Amino acid sequence: MSATTDLLSHLNPSQRQAVEHFCGPLLVVAGAGSGKTRALTYRIANLIRHHKVDPQHILAVTFTNKAAREMKERIEKIFAAELAERKHQQRIELLPEYEQKQLRSQIYKTTIKPLWIGTFHSICARILRYDINKYQDEQGRTWKRNFTIFDESDVQSLIKNIATKQLNLDDKKFEPRKIRYAISNAKNKGLSPQQYGVEQTGYKGRVIAEVYQEYQTQLAANNGLDFDDLILVPVRLLQQNESLLGYWHSQFRHILVDEYQDTNRIQYDLISLLTTNGENRKSEWNWQDRSVFVVGDVDQSIYSFRMADFTILLDFQSDFGDGLPDDDSRTMVKLEENYRSRENILELANKLIENNSQRIDKILKPTRGLGDPIYCYKADDERDEADFAIGQITQLKRQNPELNWGSFAILYRTNAQSRSFEEALIQTNVPYTIVGGLKFYDRKEIKDALAYLKAIANPADSVSLLRIINTPTRGIGKTTINSLIAASQELGVPLWEVVSDPTSVNTIVGRAAKKVNQFAKTIQKYQEQMETKPAAEILQGIMEDSSYIENLKNKGTEEADDRLANIYELYNAVLYFQEENDDKSLESFLANASLASDLDDLQEGDNKVSLMTLHSAKGLEFPIVFLVGLEQGLFPHFRSLNDPIALEEERRLCYVGVTRAQEQLFISCATERYFWGSRECKPPSQFFSEMPKDLVSSNFAVDRF
Repeated sequence: MSATTDLLSHLNPSQRQAVEHFCGPLLVVAGAGSGKTRALTYRIANLIRHHKVDPQHILAVTFTNKAAREMKERIEKIFAAELAERKHQQRIELLPEYEQKQLRSQIYKTTIKPLWIGTFHSICARILRYDINKYQDEQGRTWKRNFTIFDESDVQSLIKNIATKQLNLDDKKFEPRKIRYAISNAKNKGLSPQQYGVEQTGYKGRVIAEVYQEYQTQLAANNGLDFDDLILVPVRLLQQNESLLGYWHSQFRHILVDEYQDTNRIQYDLISLLTTNGENRKSEWNWQDRSVFVVGDVDQSIYSFRMADFTILLDFQSDFGDGLPDDDSRTMVKLEENYRSRENILELANKLIENNSQRIDKILKPTRGLGDPIYCYKADDERDEADFAIGQITQLKRQNPELNWGSFAILYRTNAQSRSFEEALIQTNVPYTIVGGLKFYDRKEIKDALAYLKAIANPADSVSLLRIINTPTRGIGKTTINSLIAASQELGVPLWEVVSDPTSVNTIVGRAAKKVNQFAKTIQKYQEQMETKPAAEILQGIMEDSSYIENLKNKGTEEADDRLANIYELYNAVLYFQEENDDKSLESFLANASLASDLDDLQEGDNKVSLMTLHSAKGLEFPIVFLVGLEQGLFPHFRSLNDPIALEEERRLCYVGVTRAQEQLFISCATERYFWGSRECKPPSQFFSEMPKDLVSSNFAVDRF
């Protein structure tokens, strides 16, 4: 038996066909629970093992950081197991712990570390750390390699300041949040401020273009990028620099993209540039020792509000592939065998999604038994719905000792629906977690600590500097800060250049000069240590020297203790990062922290009932799922009822919810519920009428809509 045969022996025929594909384009249409991560993992392993591809020439783009980590771990496991057999003629799990660790360490250094695996944002941030200094936008703005990645709250503050203070706009007519959304959409379409302004015919659009222009100027002045820039800037850079594009095209010879249905236009442009080297003529593409391998499922495309465009996946065959019908195509493989859910759950999902027209035809095929009937419950109101769900959870857990609280998930359309379930869970003493709530990195004390680190790493980052200059309170008031800002604007230099110059400070702020100079010395101390000390030491030092920790300790409240615990947890996070990465620098940690996702925070095996929106549930699975709030106008959402395209996305969202369930599925609606303080009655969702009657048991007639 050859090494390749042995490596791929436990893949099904469709997975194997995908994995064994070597050069050229391939679209893998992967249904829910069909083993797409396995296909991606084994494809990478096969490229390295069988085709002798250098790992550094492989680029794999995932939807979350968690998925990237999982992929690396799986590849490491494959090669470590193979090395154990070859070196010790024994299965790796039978070897002593230290020998297992040695083997995994060896594989990590030679195979895992050189791979480029991560999200679009993390991959692009890494590219920009090499080359952003070569970029200049259409207005001549430039950035340095030590740029800061601005988080969403920093971005909102910046836009609000520009709109309401600089341009004196009425924040009721020009809501900063809506301006931010418009700018983000423009960037995801690849539009510069000028291009966006040209597109806008109305007054409001032209004003937003003006805000966008000033926003980019201030980002550049702070040597900062927002999340959208992380992808837009590399695309523009590669478009304007032919030799640089040639370098990265040569670097990434085998490109893999997971969740391809969730890409947007600017992400598509990036993949297209790296794949084709900017050559528009398909006949001129050279596929020798090159491939683009995308995995996705239109039926699970649910992020149009983030500018995801599922037509990018539908167009893959015409853009890259052979364009032949599905059954004849050599550039498409369908993964239809489902290893997650019981047969009745899959049958319901198949029947539901058949009602959509914009899709690639496929059927989820069961590999497990029929399972229990799906139960649909019509509650009197939201409290009754919550009592039903929690009653079922406690009963099932009592009857099935193998289940724990983490076996259950409650999925809803909007975050506001969580309240009634939280109350019922609290009353019954059932532990729960809300996925997608306030993230660790969004907490005030964590943002404060990170602002200190950002100000150390990127002195041009005035946003971070302003956050910490008087945090904790050190006698530097608003008047002093405004004087320093005015001086920096008058001189046309970053705020830090004024703050860090004792002569300027003494001249500008008078009595507060001593406090400002002392603060600047503290920051300078750690700027000087950046090259020699790891991030953990810098964090510990600056939190003590700035009196941040002392200030929390002195408060002596429970809230302050919680904040202090979070600072210590951040220190643990830095230590963990240093253990996992060779680059222990402050800049590297900050980039990692900036790209953290709330979906990465869900710990598998947590013994708590999971509550989350359907959008947050993507990529997860649970033995028992409660899909709640299926009422017309709530789910499907009222905005979709007169829009066929939006209604299809709502149905895809329902399909995603159904296919999260492994063993058992409950679906519920309420006869009435509170909306804006008054009780409203809504009919059951039209999705009930699309469910096969023979698979459903219920306390109402689900086929009557």
